[in-house]
Amino acid sequence: MNDKQKHYQLINAQVAALIDSEPDRIANMANISAVLYNQLAQVNWAGFYLFKEEQLVLGPFQGQPACIRIPMGKGVCGTSAATQSTLLVDDVHQFDGHIACDAASNSEIVIPIISASGKLYGVLDIDSPVHNRFDQDDKAGLEALVAQFVSTFDESISE
Repeated sequence: MNDKQKHYQLINAQVAALIDSEPDRIANMANISAVLYNQLAQVNWAGFYLFKEEQLVLGPFQGQPACIRIPMGKGVCGTSAATQSTLLVDDVHQFDGHIACDAASNSEIVIPIISASGKLYGVLDIDSPVHNRFDQDDKAGLEALVAQFVSTFDESISE
């Protein structure tokens, strides 16, 4: 196990302690955003977009003000949500249809949030001012974090 994988184990343990017995998704997203923003190096934005009214709407985040609404299939976030797949983008300026919310962002990773029943809840979005910032260790660590977050969902509660 390399240092980055160990770092994600620590981050995920910290997140688990914060969200373990808290059912409120917004509160959990706020804490997760804060942990990621403060624990990941070379990150200038970390947060969530929520799937509402057939589009993504800005949720809890840390960083500069962001785009409020993103159409499905548009930009990195909208494409990740529409395809329900993690996107790791080394240079956002080369991504067709990139939405520049913060001109300082150069790379991005977006993980879709999908419940056990297959319902799309939104995406976790993390930006960096550094090109090629995110790799397969980031993907694995953040997908594990999102899975942990989804495991707290009680789908009988509508939010």
